[in-house]
Amino acid sequence: MTTRLLLAASLVLATVAACSSMQPKSPMSFFVSSTGSGKGADFGGLEGADRFCQSLADAGGATNRRWHAYLSTSGAGGENARDRIGSGPWQNVKGDVIATSVDDLHTANKLTKQTALTEKGTVINGRGDTPNRHDILTGSTPDGRATEQTCSNWTSSGDGAAIVGHHDRTGLDESAPAKSWNASHATKGCGDEALKGTGGAGLLYCFAIN
Repeated sequence: MTTRLLLAASLVLATVAACSSMQPKSPMSFFVSSTGSGKGADFGGLEGADRFCQSLADAGGATNRRWHAYLSTSGAGGENARDRIGSGPWQNVKGDVIATSVDDLHTANKLTKQTALTEKGTVINGRGDTPNRHDILTGSTPDGRATEQTCSNWTSSGDGAAIVGHHDRTGLDESAPAKSWNASHATKGCGDEALKGTGGAGLLYCFAIN
């Protein structure tokens, strides 16, 4: 009887393992966070922002990857967003290729309102929608390097400012900054209400680094 039970248990475990291996893995290696921190631009620094991206990615089914936020920091020990996100290529949750490399991301990427999807596969409100949420926190220049406007390196929800980009590549005019995905303008503050005032919600770009 014991031998039969052991054999039956082994068969059950083998079946479960086989079914698990057949489950499709998420193609997602890029997304825009579906929500903010709840504290404006305060994520507790870069490590906190990375954990935030990781938690959303895990909830979205991309558990086999390590995630970083596309954020730059200033001052001593500052980091460039472009140096924190791996080497690509990156795809959204539907498998659409966003960029093939770091250089491609900063020159001819495929980011639009329709491709800059959340970890849930949803489209984020842009200019013309209510409410507008197209401001994405970056603290970066167009080529992905650090600026001085990072809301105290992502630890402030009060005074200060941060550079944001427009995920929908749309702004008040046809200028390059208005259409920039990562370096459009500075916010009027670091708290939730200040971010909302220019069309934001404290959202992040999240990239898989492996």
